[in-house]
Amino acid sequence: MTVPLQLEPAAPPGGPPAPGPADAPGADEEERAARRARGLSPSRAADFARCPLLYRFRVLDRLPEAPTEAAVRGTLVHAVLDRLFDLPAPQRTVEAARALVEPEWRALREREPRVAALFPAADGAGEAGGPADEAGLQRWLASAGRLLERWFDLEDPTRLEPSGRELWVEAPLEGGPVLRGIVDRVDETAAGDLRVVDYKTGRAPSESFESAALFQLRFYALALWRSRGVVPRVLQLVYLGSGEVLRVSPDEDDLRATERKVRALWEAIEQARRDGDWRPNPGRACRWCDHQARCPAFGGTPPPLPLLPVPPVPPVPPVPAEADGPGAPDAREQVG
Repeated sequence: MTVPLQLEPAAPPGGPPAPGPADAPGADEEERAARRARGLSPSRAADFARCPLLYRFRVLDRLPEAPTEAAVRGTLVHAVLDRLFDLPAPQRTVEAARALVEPEWRALREREPRVAALFPAADGAGEAGGPADEAGLQRWLASAGRLLERWFDLEDPTRLEPSGRELWVEAPLEGGPVLRGIVDRVDETAAGDLRVVDYKTGRAPSESFESAALFQLRFYALALWRSRGVVPRVLQLVYLGSGEVLRVSPDEDDLRATERKVRALWEAIEQARRDGDWRPNPGRACRWCDHQARCPAFGGTPPPLPLLPVPPVPPVPPVPAEADGPGAPDAREQVG
C-alpha cells in the first residue's frame, strides 16, 4: 500500500515546527498537541540528541524563537527554488530566479510578519522599510540571489521535472513514533527510482560530519521505504553556501540502521516524557539558543511542564513484500 505524499507548507523561520496533519482543522487543541507529541521529524530528533530540554521547549512547550537572517534567507531561497519549477522548463533561468526573490520576500512577510523585524525602520516604529534598513535589506536579498546563482552551477532545472516539491511525508512505525517531515524535492524516473534532494544554504561539512549531515535524508528515505516499499536510489544534499553536492546511495541495511537509531532516540524521548526529565546539555550551540533565560544551565527556570495526553498508536498499513527481507523489521513498524 502506498501512503501518498501530501503538499504542506514549509516550516516558518524560527519557532515551533510547521503545521502538518496533526494541526488539521476539526481536531481540538488537546488532540493536536497529542499527535504532535507522537510525531518525530529529523530536526526534532537532532534537537533531542543535542539537548533534551531544547526538544521539550520546541515540541511540548512550543515556545517562539526569534527569526534570524540566516534562517529566513534559507526559507526565502527554498521558496524561490520551489516556485521556479512552476515555470516551463526553458524559462527556468538565473534571471527568472533573481526576479522571484523580492516577490517571495513580500509573500514571506505577509505569511510571517515577524520576519520584518530583521530590518527595522530608522525611526524605531518597528516596521520594516525605513531609509536606514533599506541598504541592509538589499544586501541581504542580494546574498540570497548569489546562493540561487550558485545553484545553477550545480543543477540544471531545465532538465528536471520533480515528482514532489516541499512535500509532507509521513509513515508510522509500530510501537514507535510517526516519522514525518517536509522533503525539498523528489525526482522520480520512469522506472520508479527516487532521488531525494535537500537544499542547504550553508557550507558542506567536513568528512567527519558527513554522516550526521546525511541523517536527515536517511530519515526521509526510511519513511519512504516504510510507506511506499521503495528504497530511494540517491540521497542528495546540495550545499549552496560552498557550491558542493553530497550524494549517497542507501540500501536496506543502511535504512535498518537508521531505523534502529530512530527507535533508540524515540525510546529515550519516551523515557524523558515518563520521568519529566528534560535536562539541558550545555555546549557550543548554546550561544545561539533563544532559551537561555529559561535554561537551568544558565540560571533560568523552565515554565511548568504541559500535561499532554498521548493518543493510541494508529494502525499501520502493510508494507509491500519487496520492502521486507531477512532481518528486516516488522512490516507494520511506525515512522514518527
